[in-house]
Amino acid sequence: MKIIESNGGALTNFEVLDLFRSRGAGKDPTRVIASVLPSEFKVFDYLEQSVARDQTKEIVHKLVDECKKYDLAKAEVLNIANIRPSSVPEVFPIIEKFEERMEEKMEEFLEMVMEILPAHPSEMESKEEADEEEEEAVEGEDDAMEGEEEAVEDEEKAVENEEGTME
Repeated sequence: MKIIESNGGALTNFEVLDLFRSRGAGKDPTRVIASVLPSEFKVFDYLEQSVARDQTKEIVHKLVDECKKYDLAKAEVLNIANIRPSSVPEVFPIIEKFEERMEEKMEEFLEMVMEILPAHPSEMESKEEADEEEEEAVEGEDDAMEGEEEAVEDEEKAVENEEGTME
């Protein structure tokens, strides 16, 4: 990689993660072969657990283009890409004078951000866990119903046996 312009501006977490990946950070499980410093591996590990993990260049460019409608500063767009706010209270510290600047566009803006940027990995994992728990609960209910059906069948057989022995 050739440096075209040093200190060309701030980078999104995705861009930093992409740089580390291009240097082999994600491909070297021993962390010996890759040309990444130990401290950079710590940053890489952190970024792999953030919203940057599932972002792409296209997603970031689309976000930048969509944010132009809202007249946001570069730093505000950068923070939105890095944090991926999912509620109005999360946006307040990111965008200066949010209520004044957005007025009726608050919900529209938030929906746009949530639509473009992928969900946080912890949100996706908690949704997966909830789905698994729901499946287990349904399976448990099925097992309980099967157990009840077997008990009813056993009772019916016992009644038939008693009737047969009485005759």
